[in-house]
Amino acid sequence: MTTADDIKPTRSGLLIVRRRMTLAKRIHRLLSMKLDGMMLELVKLVDRAALQREKLEERYAGAREMAAIAAMMEGGTGVLLAALSVETIPTYTTGHKNVFGVRLPDLEPVMVKKTLDQRGYGILGTSPVIDDAADAYEDLLEAIIASAELEGGVRRLLDDIERTRRRVNALEFKVIPELTEMYRFIEYQRDEMERQEWTRLRRIKKIKAKREIR
Repeated sequence: MTTADDIKPTRSGLLIVRRRMTLAKRIHRLLSMKLDGMMLELVKLVDRAALQREKLEERYAGAREMAAIAAMMEGGTGVLLAALSVETIPTYTTGHKNVFGVRLPDLEPVMVKKTLDQRGYGILGTSPVIDDAADAYEDLLEAIIASAELEGGVRRLLDDIERTRRRVNALEFKVIPELTEMYRFIEYQRDEMERQEWTRLRRIKKIKAKREIR
């Protein structure tokens, strides 16, 4: 790639700078549109994350309350045995969704919500309060996963917004002004060279005219 020092004050040099200016302005326009879109998406994502955090706190309080009731009715040992009898550990799968070129996390719960059979402790061996506590904690886990997905998306959007803003500012306040100045400088140099050439030709013409008179 040619640098500014390599560009000569010629028509071809002027065309090179003009093409660079056109490209820089196009990229600036596209990045500005992307930045605006990401900012709107960020606002929506932050609102959703805030609502999800409230839901998470409510489910956390509800799960603790149900666990306390189950411990009071069945005893701490009964609750612990019921918990240890679950064979399949809840987890989640990780994926990505593309939003304005940004890869946002997409988390899907796996074996978080379970049937009575999947919990492993059996229907006859426990009271309904154990099932209620299990339901509450499964709801809590789903809320945690949903909250992690949204807050992870907010962080990634913020990072990409900052990178995009730096690129937009670099184009707007450095690259495009420097190219504009270079374009004007080359135009000035070409005009100056043309004036010098015109002056030289005029001087030669006068010298020839004097010789013809002699």
